[in-house]
Amino acid sequence: MAPARPSSDGPSCALCGRRGVRTTRHHLIPRRTHRLKRIRKRFDRNERLGAILHVCRPCHSHIHAVLDEKTLAEVYNTRADLLAHPKIAQFVAWIADKPAGFRPRIRAPKR
Repeated sequence: MAPARPSSDGPSCALCGRRGVRTTRHHLIPRRTHRLKRIRKRFDRNERLGAILHVCRPCHSHIHAVLDEKTLAEVYNTRADLLAHPKIAQFVAWIADKPAGFRPRIRAPKR
């Protein structure tokens, strides 16, 4: 996942809204779950591949620290659903006013 190039007025994180940060592609339906039968039934190929958010590295890391991939695919597969999760919403509200270069410590992702 190659990050986007930063600039002074864009890009911005789809979750926290910080501008001028490097963004990564977060697959709302994680690629590891694409082969699961229940995911294939629920989402067509274009939905599985095209559901992407451009988020900053701290937000991306926090998402994966809080939620496992199956839960992401089945429950938290939209931006609104992610923001409805209390731990993610709390983190996004906290990091939103931090400068672009700020890197918080984040726990190891759940596996």
